[in-house]
Amino acid sequence: MQLWKGRFQKSLSKTTNDFNSSISFDSRLFREDIEGSIAHSKMLGECGIISKEDAEKIGEGLKGILADIENGSLKIDFDCEDIHTFIEGELTKRLGDTGKRLHTARSRNDQVAVDIKLYLKKQADEITALVKELVLVICGKAEQYADTIMPGYTHLQRAQPITFGHHLLAYGEMLLRDLSRLADCKKRMDSMPLGSGALAGTTYPIDRTITANLLGFDNITENSLDGVSDRDYCIELAGVLSIIMVHLSRFSEEIIMWCSWEFKFIELDDAFSTGSSIMPQKKNPDIAELVRGKSGRVFGDLMGLLTVMKGIPLAYNKDMQEDKEAIFDAIDTVKMCLTAFTPMLDTMRVIPQNMRKAAAGGFINATDCADYLVKKGLPFRDAYKATGEIVALCIEKGLTLETLPIEEYKKVCNIFDEGVYEAIGLEKCAYERRSQGGPCPDNVRKNAERLKNIIEGK
Repeated sequence: MQLWKGRFQKSLSKTTNDFNSSISFDSRLFREDIEGSIAHSKMLGECGIISKEDAEKIGEGLKGILADIENGSLKIDFDCEDIHTFIEGELTKRLGDTGKRLHTARSRNDQVAVDIKLYLKKQADEITALVKELVLVICGKAEQYADTIMPGYTHLQRAQPITFGHHLLAYGEMLLRDLSRLADCKKRMDSMPLGSGALAGTTYPIDRTITANLLGFDNITENSLDGVSDRDYCIELAGVLSIIMVHLSRFSEEIIMWCSWEFKFIELDDAFSTGSSIMPQKKNPDIAELVRGKSGRVFGDLMGLLTVMKGIPLAYNKDMQEDKEAIFDAIDTVKMCLTAFTPMLDTMRVIPQNMRKAAAGGFINATDCADYLVKKGLPFRDAYKATGEIVALCIEKGLTLETLPIEEYKKVCNIFDEGVYEAIGLEKCAYERRSQGGPCPDNVRKNAERLKNIIEGK
């Protein structure tokens, strides 16, 4: 069935029909299509465009179709061009001429736009809930390991001592920003396009605010051309999802390193690891690796959407049918990754002694050694130079800052005394970093609580 066949005298070739059809992927919009159609028919009845009796019959008929699809008694016909055609055709089968009145003052152009917006708003809420769940797991782990010393890195080189809880909360902050982006994105997709018609509105005396209120939109689109041809909300959501995947991929990369024998900071639970078909000793972080890999897939979906939309003149063009597979794939991929990543993180075993051992190497307390001299009155640049010479001396002698004799310290700078050993102690180095945003345990616990309160709306 084609809704547009009146103009044409020849049947559509099977090749063209298959190429043109979108029901294989837009069938997932059946709930939103029915929801939008019920609101549209009710508005038509309220405005006297169709009788209230017909509007009520259409509404009840659509509810019956929805119930039958959901309980499995009605199968979607994938020979139809799209989900809109299938539902309208089924309604007409059930109601006859009354069903044919549904599409009054509406085009598939504004119909599909409202369907996608309704669907994406729901999906944004579902992804928001999954991200919040991950943030809460991060907060729990951060509180548990607020005192655990580990090396902080720059350039993947050991840099300064921090706490594992502090490191985890960095990802909590990233995900918190992702939540704000999801909320902002949802605000901008909260304009109802139905009533834009094919591109130029309609001569019928419709009231778009009735439909918007019924569908839970905050406002309506104010330009009919834009209403049917805008896909900014798809692109923006794909962009937000891409940033989420950047954060998950970075986190995955660290987890992959941390559970290697070279680091061995953590061990993943058996339920979230796999083995090798030939090497019996292997325990592979496949979940983290897949999350890292699937980030590229979501980035590709974003690039696909940008490329589709970049050269399209106003208003609707068939190219825009390509929006759905890309944004649907991005949504599905992110939801799948979050669903797997969160319990993997929640069940991982942390190995504090290995973190502490790694922190003891690499001279990561060198900055604190320099700060010790500064607090005794030496200018920072002079303190920096002296400490660099001491590090070079330690490397030459195969010692660490903790094991270098005080006499050697004094040869470089006579300001040094025995107090340097306390100043460069790893726990002191990390725990004394009390500046706002720093890694001391009190900060970690306060920030974990702050994040939890934000997530829980307190």
